[in-house]
Amino acid sequence: MHTVDRDAHSTGDAGRGSENPAPSEHLERLTSLLEAGPAAILTGAGISTDSGIPDYRGTGSPPRTPMNIEQFTTDARYRSRFWAGARIGALRIANVRANAGHKAVAALEQSGHLTGVITQNVDGLHTAAGAQNVAELHGSGSTMRCIAEGHRFTRAETLAWFDAANPGFVERNADAPSNPDGDADVADIEGVRVPVCPACGATLRPDVVYFGEHVPKPVFAHAERIVADAELLIIAGSSLAVNTGVRLVHRAEARGIPIAVINRGPTAVDRRPSLHTRIEGGTSETLSALAAALSGSRQTGG
Repeated sequence: MHTVDRDAHSTGDAGRGSENPAPSEHLERLTSLLEAGPAAILTGAGISTDSGIPDYRGTGSPPRTPMNIEQFTTDARYRSRFWAGARIGALRIANVRANAGHKAVAALEQSGHLTGVITQNVDGLHTAAGAQNVAELHGSGSTMRCIAEGHRFTRAETLAWFDAANPGFVERNADAPSNPDGDADVADIEGVRVPVCPACGATLRPDVVYFGEHVPKPVFAHAERIVADAELLIIAGSSLAVNTGVRLVHRAEARGIPIAVINRGPTAVDRRPSLHTRIEGGTSETLSALAAALSGSRQTGG
């Protein structure tokens, strides 16, 4: 979907397979930290790659420049490109489901080991997995809103309007190559008619944070509360390549709580004194092992 300020697109190739499980001593250290008090978890694109959603910065990811908000609002051709890519991309992501990493996060929250979930992703998979206290830093890709009045509609209904305005488009472009974030690289955008708000006729846009925009203050405040209630901050599947996540690291450091990282590849906090535990591994297997270890400890009274 050509969006977002996504360190939401910023994994260091986290979450790809399970060929390199986390060393047991690092997992034990992380388990001990969580037994001592609940954590806040900040997730990036690496937690969703096992669901089949490509990331922007992982190994093998194609170079590309996501659309920014100025382009979207001022250039009709960019808007056509967005809607064309979103429509074909919807064919690919229709069967995307929460993976073991998302489910492990939900289980950790349910067991009281997490104060909440902060995510840079717009895919909604944490909520789909059952997480309750979720701060979506970059919004939700499942909602569209009009620029003028803020009327909101589901992505599914707006894509149905696109189909009605562009008969035969899907059939002609179904083979367009996929891009990160669930859209497609559609070359055939001449003559594309984009949907507008049926209530006021204004331009519709995804309810996400584009490059060039800021995280809404209430959303960031929600994320800050999750960190304020925690005794540990876990970074999972993110290289922290954009500032929003780093700001939350600063909040954790100001409170004097440790940082733990689960990621494949380097992150922006790897050399910070606050880093307590660093697991070079995929999110699905590591978080699943963590949830299992804590569940076993609780059952045995440990």
